[in-house]
Amino acid sequence: MINDTTERLMHTLRACVSPYHAVQEAERQLAEAGFEELSLTKRWTLEEGNGYYVPVFDSSLVAFTIGMDLEHPSLRMEAAHTDWPCLKLKPNPEVKFQKYGKLNVEVYGGPILSTWLDRPLGLAGKVCVRGENAFAPDVRFIDVDRAVATVPNLAIHMNREINNGYAFNAQVDMLPLAEMLRDTLENDNFLINFLADELNVDAGDILDYELYLYNLDQPMCAGLKEELLSSPRIDNITSVQACLTGIIESYENLRDNSVNVITLYDNEEVGSRTKQGAQSSITDRILEKLFTALGYGRSEYLDIMMDGFLVSMDVAHAIHPNHPEKCDIKNQICLNDGLAIKMAASQSYATDASCVSVIEALCRDNDIRYRKFSNNSSIRGGSTLGALSSALLSMRTVDIGVPILAMHSARELMGVDDQEALELLAEKFFTA
Repeated sequence: MINDTTERLMHTLRACVSPYHAVQEAERQLAEAGFEELSLTKRWTLEEGNGYYVPVFDSSLVAFTIGMDLEHPSLRMEAAHTDWPCLKLKPNPEVKFQKYGKLNVEVYGGPILSTWLDRPLGLAGKVCVRGENAFAPDVRFIDVDRAVATVPNLAIHMNREINNGYAFNAQVDMLPLAEMLRDTLENDNFLINFLADELNVDAGDILDYELYLYNLDQPMCAGLKEELLSSPRIDNITSVQACLTGIIESYENLRDNSVNVITLYDNEEVGSRTKQGAQSSITDRILEKLFTALGYGRSEYLDIMMDGFLVSMDVAHAIHPNHPEKCDIKNQICLNDGLAIKMAASQSYATDASCVSVIEALCRDNDIRYRKFSNNSSIRGGSTLGALSSALLSMRTVDIGVPILAMHSARELMGVDDQEALELLAEKFFTA
């Protein structure tokens, strides 16, 4: 039987079809829990005991709660990212070949390209339409929740070496088929015309867009005992949901001196170097705005921040059942082993013994299953938000996450028990 944690995660996985929709789903959950929306560009009036959230350039979000006694504030933060590897539409998206209407796309992040072939692909993101003020276009969010495109494989008869390894050419092999063209004058703009119809606007008024193709496959439990969860976007919606659960569940049990914060960043998969990414100054500025609104000066804010603690959440590599040689000889984690504490001498994960010890103690005190994880020393692993954020914020930081298989595939695999461990840790981190 699917438990409440898994059901909630499956709902969020279905809802988060683009970073913009991930933020909208976060806003929905926070508003239902009584959090108040704030503007990034207006003065804040904050009250102790309340919760707030701030949308950041549409695809990122910061939320926080404030305790009732802030003589000596204690800052604790959790972070995750709202994006994932996929196919993103380029400008001038229409590509015509004979009667085929294809979409001009580029690869976003580092997906396993072969897994995106022969999938039903939806389309989601934002479209900017001309408004009355050139500096304020009309922003429309769109989710075309049906198979508008697919990337067809080349038949094995025409590529006999496909099962021996094939280097996909992103500009050639990955262009999705979206339409069979008719002999009309609208063929040159078939995608823009489609968007105009979906949004009920004039095609000539569409200025620009950021649109992603996403895998329409639905989340489902797998395994003889349904102990696995197979879904698109497990990386990193698991962590987005854990951050949301942590701050919402802790809202009714705030520490008196607490300032609890979650940050959901876009663009982690492409390096985080954007205005809404983890390597920007946005978190520092929002935190300063928060503490300024509470009456603290710059020096006091710096003291509070540098005494803070950040838990960066992103998925980890579970040991592969067919390729155990790809993992470290000792520091391995299986699906349903609990959460992974991610460690790396290169600091691609934020690794500090004092910080790791805090998370270990919380896990042991609350019977939360966990394992320490390190990559195979001969294989370069990935990186995530922790090291970037800790360098910018000068704050104690540790990286954790649920172990998964098929990371960066169009469909990934996790253990259902691990989300419970991550969400419980997210809550206890804020309340302990």
